[in-house]
Amino acid sequence: MPSRSCANLLDLVSQSADFPSPTRPITPRLPRVMTVAGIISDFGDADPTGAPGISDGGCDSPVPRERRIIVTNQLPIRAHRDPATLQWRFAWDKDALSLQLRAGFPPDAEVIHVGTLRPPSSDPEAAVEPADQEEVAQILYDQFRCVPVFLHREVQSRYYHGFCKHYLWPLFHYMLPVSPAVRGGVRFDRSLWQAYVSANKAFADKVTEVLNTDEDYVWIHDYHLMVLPTFLRRRFNRVKLGFFLHSPFPSSEIYRTLPVRDEILRALLNCDLIGFHTFDYARHFLSCCSRMLGIDYESKRGYIGLEYYGRTVSIKILPVGIDMGQLGTVIRSPEAGDKIQDLMEQFQDRTVLLGVDDMDMFKGISLKFLAMGQLLADHPEWRGRAVLVQITNPARSKGKDVQEVHDEMHMVASKINSQFGMPGYDPIILIDRPVPTYEKVAYYAVAECCVVNAVRDGMNLVPYEYTVCRQGSPALESAPKKSMIVVSEFIGCSPSLSGAIRVNPWNVDAVADAMNLATKMPEAEKQMRHEKHFKYVSSHDVAYWARSFDQDLQRACRDHFQKRCWGIGFGLGFRVVALGPNFRKLSVEHIVSAYRRTSSRLILLDYDGTMMPQASVNKAPSDEVISVLNSLCSDPKNVVFVVSGRGKDSLSKWLGPVENLGIAAEHGYFTRWSRDYPWETHLLPADVDWKEIAEPVMRLYMETTDGSSIEHKESALVWHHQDADPDFGSCQAKELLDHLENVLANEPVVVKRGQHIVEVKPQGISKGMVVESLISTMSSKGKPVDFVLCVGDDRSDEDMFESIMTSVNNPALPAIAEVFACTVGKKPSRAKYYLDDTTDVIKMLQGLASAPIRPSKPLSLQVSFEG
Repeated sequence: MPSRSCANLLDLVSQSADFPSPTRPITPRLPRVMTVAGIISDFGDADPTGAPGISDGGCDSPVPRERRIIVTNQLPIRAHRDPATLQWRFAWDKDALSLQLRAGFPPDAEVIHVGTLRPPSSDPEAAVEPADQEEVAQILYDQFRCVPVFLHREVQSRYYHGFCKHYLWPLFHYMLPVSPAVRGGVRFDRSLWQAYVSANKAFADKVTEVLNTDEDYVWIHDYHLMVLPTFLRRRFNRVKLGFFLHSPFPSSEIYRTLPVRDEILRALLNCDLIGFHTFDYARHFLSCCSRMLGIDYESKRGYIGLEYYGRTVSIKILPVGIDMGQLGTVIRSPEAGDKIQDLMEQFQDRTVLLGVDDMDMFKGISLKFLAMGQLLADHPEWRGRAVLVQITNPARSKGKDVQEVHDEMHMVASKINSQFGMPGYDPIILIDRPVPTYEKVAYYAVAECCVVNAVRDGMNLVPYEYTVCRQGSPALESAPKKSMIVVSEFIGCSPSLSGAIRVNPWNVDAVADAMNLATKMPEAEKQMRHEKHFKYVSSHDVAYWARSFDQDLQRACRDHFQKRCWGIGFGLGFRVVALGPNFRKLSVEHIVSAYRRTSSRLILLDYDGTMMPQASVNKAPSDEVISVLNSLCSDPKNVVFVVSGRGKDSLSKWLGPVENLGIAAEHGYFTRWSRDYPWETHLLPADVDWKEIAEPVMRLYMETTDGSSIEHKESALVWHHQDADPDFGSCQAKELLDHLENVLANEPVVVKRGQHIVEVKPQGISKGMVVESLISTMSSKGKPVDFVLCVGDDRSDEDMFESIMTSVNNPALPAIAEVFACTVGKKPSRAKYYLDDTTDVIKMLQGLASAPIRPSKPLSLQVSFEG
């Protein structure tokens, strides 16, 4: 049985006895030429989309081409099996977004599609037999540049219909699985999650077969493949990886109920670029990263990015568009023209309102019918004149929930038709069958108003298609261009339709009023709104969307080969640490060797997070820490300082057993050379009247921000919000920073915002100042420093690292032979070295302390920090 631990999920496919292997073994490469009996392409050897043909010799072109690997749940291919000959036939699905987006790529780019093969619409249960899969894969690759992923039937069912459609998809649309009996909902089932991971691994196997990490860009689409980035990043640390979510991303209050929430978030963060339709969806994702992973985002020059272990994960917000060319071709087709004429005759002297929706629980079809009934009840003048035509696309999933929606829709329609209908007139015309594109286009062209009132939807391109059809239909060329849209405020296209009438779909009365307003609006205003919509839709088509995403993906990946990468973590917790080319782990043997060769050493150590773990409740040093500090301080060649932001009283108490240890407290505001020396201040006693101004302001924010607190230092005041709500605490910190900067503008202080803090302290105080003073004073006393070790873990320690580099490059000071600036943890830093954790720091210090001590004249220095 497979392990229930997520740490083993990457190897689940090979270990699980519940699921047979979802894909065939990986072959070294796909052959370029093969004649396959029994498989026929409708396009012969030519690829109508411009994919490269097959050379006579079956060899790859010697010139490398730019490639885009598009990974979707389903390939943009229509499959059909002749029932008489049992031969498979394939053709491009021109309505598929993953095919249309190719228009946004460079003309010379080769596009490869990876995904499952959609079963024929005439036989949804049909599947390619295992014996034919290799042959089918070959013809699809050779003639369509498509790489099919063949999943075992049971895995496919559990992955798609189980986890994706009956758990993940409802959750992302704000439906919690409170009870399995409600709308066919499914509670979390780990076997379904394991099937989801298995399927994603199968996709990774297929991408691996065709991927060239040096040249190729991989673009993954939608919630079906959200853990795929981890599989690819684990195999190829520098893979150029983008992801676009076509569904809503729920608020953190909804998303946090997902038992595998961290695994999915970390998988998405293994991408270089993550795309969303709207700012709301992106904001929810960023909030989840902040609340659940402690990762904050930054906005720089218009780009939003998350720093994740040295990698910058970019966030893109851009709604998808439609294929203007493909839709225009359908509009101008004879079939569409004939259908438009028929509909104009059928609905002569009537006002047509149109709805086009998928058959699912979130499209609000029944609510739309109720609004139509309310319109007729409130406005009798529309009876016999207004008609709502509702086209329902076939359901993408199956189950009790779909059947319930279907039954409810028909029941409500029948009730309203019986109440307001009359001979020759039904107020609701329900078209519950597959409708070809040309027929939809005809209905778009004749409809006076389009009503889209989904209760929750990712994007929904129906209003865009409606606008284009009202603009470009040849049958309406002589008529003024006008259109009206009633759109739900809970769908992705709503923000971009500034001329639409936005409604709350749950408010049936408001939707009815909007439908009445849309049809009675003056013609001039209808035309003005239509022009505004058409201008946006025509300029933000699918090619614009794909080109913009592709350009941002290239920008996000441009420094991939300028950093060194390490893979860390197990299972779906895997991530890549990307650091500078000269950044490396500090070798104990290397530093001990330099330590022995030198005679005037300066050792600077941070306290919290460096010698004591941040998570430790008891901050007093262990006997081990006291012992190693005593050993280092007993060497007359050493000057050892603990440089911390903590107050002097706490540090004096904890580090009192170390007689010769120097301490710089409150970031260097208070210092003492050893236990027997008095505390000195960096500056002459300063006026601290500013505290009387700052403290009331901080107290106000503390009282209004649950979980925040104020820390009083002799030299500073600090407002902490680590235990507050992440979003509210961050918002309050920004407000407090602005407030303090205004009221303290004329005071000799600086206001800084750090990690979960806002601090007010005197000007000129920093850990970097301690470094400069020590190095300068030791040089002036005739003991120039020839060895510096500086270890720290947080932002304030970066000031020390920067000051060390400044001192090294200062020609007025003697050259320092050995410099070791070291940060704790693998992360971006000005330091050249890193150690993994506090345990490594203590081991390194013990290595130095055990180095042989040779007799030497003690360093007799008293460091003064007075101005």
